[in-house]
Amino acid sequence: MVHPEGTESPPGLVQHRPEAPARIVVLVSGSGTNLQALIDAERAGPAFGGTIVAVGADRTGIQGLERAEQAGIPAFALRVKDFASRQEWDRALRDRVAEYAPDLVVSAGFMKLLGPDFLAAFGGRVINTHPALSPSFPGMHGPADALAYGVKITGCTVFFVAGGVDDGPIIAQAAVAVEDGDDVSALHERIKTAERALLVDVVGRLARQGWTIDLGKRKVTLP
Repeated sequence: MVHPEGTESPPGLVQHRPEAPARIVVLVSGSGTNLQALIDAERAGPAFGGTIVAVGADRTGIQGLERAEQAGIPAFALRVKDFASRQEWDRALRDRVAEYAPDLVVSAGFMKLLGPDFLAAFGGRVINTHPALSPSFPGMHGPADALAYGVKITGCTVFFVAGGVDDGPIIAQAAVAVEDGDDVSALHERIKTAERALLVDVVGRLARQGWTIDLGKRKVTLP
């Protein structure tokens, strides 16, 4: 991969060093609480290091798009059912996001798997969150699976998307204790609180510092 200065990364490494401020596209599917946390961080001042240049969604009429509109951020929605195939939707999403030339794409509660065409265009620049300590409890029910297994510590993970289910190189994690008497709702709420804080911290660090991914070792390094 060639990064902005025009030097080529060594084989097996993905490197990106954004120019300040880093350009960020956020993808949402629902209420957009993670999006709002990022908006608030950007509004707090230039020290955050990035600017949200667009918000994309896979459905219309959601609060996440309303949050973007209220913040004056360009927004769009591409629904899978409006395309002949999932592959056509993936390509359309790729092309629409590419219009904003992002340094970083943040999947913030985006409930669609990104396909190979999208990831080929933005490989090593797409991050997501998972409400468990990966590689434990992948999939949609991380908090419930953690409770059912009886773990005492769970948490959240921010990772680079690699095409599978919650299986990309890990950037950062935060632990959340499982308390006596927890049900899935109570545990998930504490995880989501930790997840928002971790996501804001990670996005800001990536925007300010850049990153390197060693694909062979699945290791992410921030300068």
